[in-house]
Amino acid sequence: MKYTLRHTTRYHYGAPVTLCHSEARVLPRKAQYQQCGASTLTITPTPHYQAERRDVFGNRVLYFALEEPHQTLDVTVTTPINTWAMSPLPPSSSSWEHVAALLDADARFETQLYRMDSPFVRKSDALAAFAKQCFTPNRPVVEAAQALTAYVHAHFEYDPSFTTLATPLSEVLASRRGVCQDFAHLMIGSLRSIGLSARYVSGYLETEPPPGKARLIGADASHAWLALWVPEWGWLSLDPTNGTLAGERHPVLAWGRDYFDVTPLKGVMNGGGGHHLEVEVDVIPFKRSAV
Repeated sequence: MKYTLRHTTRYHYGAPVTLCHSEARVLPRKAQYQQCGASTLTITPTPHYQAERRDVFGNRVLYFALEEPHQTLDVTVTTPINTWAMSPLPPSSSSWEHVAALLDADARFETQLYRMDSPFVRKSDALAAFAKQCFTPNRPVVEAAQALTAYVHAHFEYDPSFTTLATPLSEVLASRRGVCQDFAHLMIGSLRSIGLSARYVSGYLETEPPPGKARLIGADASHAWLALWVPEWGWLSLDPTNGTLAGERHPVLAWGRDYFDVTPLKGVMNGGGGHHLEVEVDVIPFKRSAV
């Protein structure tokens, strides 16, 4: 698939901001099944300084500084992206217990980093018990992961009004409702609680589905899913919000341990008072794009 991805983040402040230093993770990264063209970036007001770096996860991070009074901040990124369908899943996979045992002996930073607790995801007995509804003894890890993905989709209600960043996973589990970020965190916490390695993925969904296909939940906004480490496969992407594998209709922005690591825009400022946030997202198939 070929897309034009457009993401705008706009802050309206209640009082002038006199100084602002920000980090933005809004520049899509290269991934196994994704290639990105050059991004067009517009920041208003124009920053006095900006630079790009890579974080520990390999994500692109834009730093910029504003040193004049302003009451609106607008960051717009437009990027051409090519995505490809995943390779076929392996015909069989190891049992999840075998994968957990392999990970116990695996000293690689990449896999161990995503087994540990993180700011928004803490392992627990309750999350382990939730996972084991699908991760039954000796069940192949890919089969069990797909079953858990389908279970969350079938038994949890998508409710944007219910949770905030401060809502604990225990409440999401008890209430069985939330948004894509919550469902990704829930599955990551459940998988880590039984010894597996899972990371958080932020990205997007195609704004309009192909003819005859249902519209996916979360289109027209940033989306979140997760990826599970599978020895025979690599990082297997799962979208519990929609009960599917995450594939070519899921352009990737960034990944990390949880949402804390991939927050689109954060920083420090002087002044501003209260603020109102607007986010606009378009994932436009190439044939419709004017860019």
